[in-house]
Amino acid sequence: MSATPQPLATLRALVRTYPSALVGYSGGVDSALLAVVLRQELGRERMLAGVGRSASYPTAQWTTARAVAQRFDVPLVELDTHELEDPDYLANPTNRCFFCKAELWRRLVPEARARGLAIVCDGTNLDDLGEHRPGYAAGQAAGVRSPLAEAGLRKTDVRHAARELGLPVWDAPAAPCLSSRVAYGIPITSQRLAQVERAEAYLRALGVTGDVRVRHHGDHARIEVEPRWVPWVTERLTAVRERLTALGFAVVEVDPRGYRRGSLLTERAGRA
Repeated sequence: MSATPQPLATLRALVRTYPSALVGYSGGVDSALLAVVLRQELGRERMLAGVGRSASYPTAQWTTARAVAQRFDVPLVELDTHELEDPDYLANPTNRCFFCKAELWRRLVPEARARGLAIVCDGTNLDDLGEHRPGYAAGQAAGVRSPLAEAGLRKTDVRHAARELGLPVWDAPAAPCLSSRVAYGIPITSQRLAQVERAEAYLRALGVTGDVRVRHHGDHARIEVEPRWVPWVTERLTAVRERLTALGFAVVEVDPRGYRRGSLLTERAGRA
């Protein structure tokens, strides 16, 4: 009986069937792995990584995305996206990500067509398909493919493959858009996104590592960090409150439960 192919080998075999491709690229480990594999398998002239730039995209993430692309010689195009002009997105419903991704693909799919690139794809992995991912539906509607999921790569496979290829983001924490920190139903504004970005940057500057979220509940900020960091941040809460108050938050607290993936959605469901 033949051995089961390694996940990375399966991914390589899949993308080799593509005539050419554009990948929606954020610089996170999923899209970074896919971009590098596309570059290695298709060559520089047959692939492109597309970044959507807006106030919801963290500056630190953009810096990382550019650095990884440069290191691995991945050709890059940056396009402005305008989800903050969409009232459906600004209303911040639980399917907000659908409107964001719909806008992203409205920009990237025509870019791919104009450049003669046959396939448009994203970094969705197999584990993502079991989560609340309304943005995935927008990609499906736009004809976007998800090679990582198609090749059966789960998040652990992605990180292992990224490490194998020497990607510096192989163990980076997830970095969804800044709007994901704003409690559902509270309108998205560029000011609120800036508050979140500056608050999280401050915590990281203090030395906090791993998953960090400043959940925006209007005038109330709830800090979520990995459980090992909860006592550390709590001990420094006076200084943290002073800084976040200066950013416009009236109430600042540390969630004693620590970082919880999708906590805003869980809270919303609990109130329903």
